[in-house]
Amino acid sequence: MNNNLRYAMTAARLNTTDIAAALAVDPKTVSRWLQGRIPYPRHRWAVADLLHVDEAELWPEVGLRQRVLADGIEAIYPHRWAVPHTIWRNLFAQARQEIGILAYSALFLAEDQGTLDILADRAKTGVRVRILLGDPEGKEVAARGADEGIGADVMVARAKNALTLYRPLLDIDGVDIRLHRTVLYNSIYRADQQMLVNTHAYGTPAANAPVMHLNYIDDQGPAATYIASMAQVWTDAQPCLA
Repeated sequence: MNNNLRYAMTAARLNTTDIAAALAVDPKTVSRWLQGRIPYPRHRWAVADLLHVDEAELWPEVGLRQRVLADGIEAIYPHRWAVPHTIWRNLFAQARQEIGILAYSALFLAEDQGTLDILADRAKTGVRVRILLGDPEGKEVAARGADEGIGADVMVARAKNALTLYRPLLDIDGVDIRLHRTVLYNSIYRADQQMLVNTHAYGTPAANAPVMHLNYIDDQGPAATYIASMAQVWTDAQPCLA
């Protein structure tokens, strides 16, 4: 029996049916988790997020395996689509100083009005928001579309659509958008000292590639490398006019 999970559900005033509905699984599946079966990673992360507890509190045996990760590496998700939706929103919502997005389009976030509202809200409270998107006119965006296997025209269209959706944020003080012509080996989503790094793999759409959750520890940690990379791209990019 998984009493930790049972107690957390009780504390959150959620039952088996509630959990099943939130995760779009069968209630019998949740019952098996309560009986001791360990869920797939994407379900563990979603349940922990839903119950507002750490995954290791619900499944200590999994937590022991995760602790062997290096300092500054909070988690590794097998695919971007496996990152719980609330993780993205919480990442940006908790920012107090700066938010940074570096991608070719980051269209999956631009199409989420809730995320756009969070970016706008954070900027209005004084958080600096910097968004770096691929220049649709640059060859790099088209090349990435070909590399992913979705087609150059499709990637260019995604970059243009994302720019259209992000552009209204420029009306808010503290929001800057720049267009880059850089070959990206990863997309970076930063909020203060926390970041999600979506690796890029040849022949694989970004949504199917792994994501690392990093925490800045010091200049020798893994997050520092990506912070420096993002800063260099920002310096070389061109401002986007409102």
